[in-house]
Amino acid sequence: MKVIQLFKNEANLIKRAGGNNREAQRQLYEKHSPKMLSVCRQYIKDLQQAEEVMLSGFLKVFNHLDDFRNDGSFEGWIRRIMVRECISFLRTRKNVEFGEEDMTVYGETVDSINEELNAEHIQKLIDSLPEGYKMVFVLYAVEGYKHQEIAKMLKITEGTSKSQLFKARKMLQEKLRLENVTGYGTN
Repeated sequence: MKVIQLFKNEANLIKRAGGNNREAQRQLYEKHSPKMLSVCRQYIKDLQQAEEVMLSGFLKVFNHLDDFRNDGSFEGWIRRIMVRECISFLRTRKNVEFGEEDMTVYGETVDSINEELNAEHIQKLIDSLPEGYKMVFVLYAVEGYKHQEIAKMLKITEGTSKSQLFKARKMLQEKLRLENVTGYGTN
């Protein structure tokens, strides 16, 4: 049986897609859409809304392929577009609030839980966070952005970013502790 490599040369595929080659665009979409839907889903609880945001993001990807300079990975470039689309979507819904607080001593570490959790369960716990906490938590803990970058993206102070992360971690820790108590009957 002969195996045909679908994505022989991504740089060539990107170039063809930039020239409005629909087949090349379809191949790029099929290759990257599963991961990008996962990225959108981390920010947006509703799967259908996450899919819509992802599609909007891919429209921007295809409209701006000429802006990709091959400086980093193509997947990373798409991911940044998807993150920005998610943030933009959540802002338009106007249910994201960030409390402006003085951030002086939030260096406390969160206890680790020695319990294996599956990805779906973890995503549900993250989804239960208030939108502001959730957005900062995902940007920091999942995407790897620094507080300074998060503050700039979300138009908040660096202290607010740190505070939101601290509170998100504490809230997740408490939810896990409560699950542990109710699941096993002890602390």
